Amino acid sequence: MTIPLFDDPRIRWQTLNGFEHFSYFILNIDDGNHIIDVLFKFAAQQQIVLHRHKALNHTFVIDGEHRLYKTDGTLKECRAAGTYTCSPASDEPHREGGGETDAIVFFSIRSPAGVLYEILDDDLNTIAALSTDDFANLYQLQNHPNGAKP
Repeated sequence: MTIPLFDDPRIRWQTLNGFEHFSYFILNIDDGNHIIDVLFKFAAQQQIVLHRHKALNHTFVIDGEHRLYKTDGTLKECRAAGTYTCSPASDEPHREGGGETDAIVFFSIRSPAGVLYEILDDDLNTIAALSTDDFANLYQLQNHPNGAKP
């Protein structure tokens, strides 16, 4: 059994209805520089929904193994803890998940506006999208869950 190197109980992990096997915590949104910094936790031995990255993503694997899968579910790439990548926007759909343990990955999403991720069904039809505005709304809800503003 692998012991996690990153102790995360203080992080208030958030979930999205209908999106299984992952949780998130938005660290910061820098509107002026168009940067969204977020932690994603991918469940061990699971794959999240099929999707496309429509914005530049810088990633750093903090803990576990970040796995990327082809559309048919076969393993495409494994990124060990300590791996940094810079991935431009792409029309290539994929799934992501954790390895033997949950994977915690820092994402720095960089895009001036618009759609950041397209969510796809198994026939590669776009069924939803996550935009900069969606992340801003999720950040507000995360920090003020009852709607109260500071």
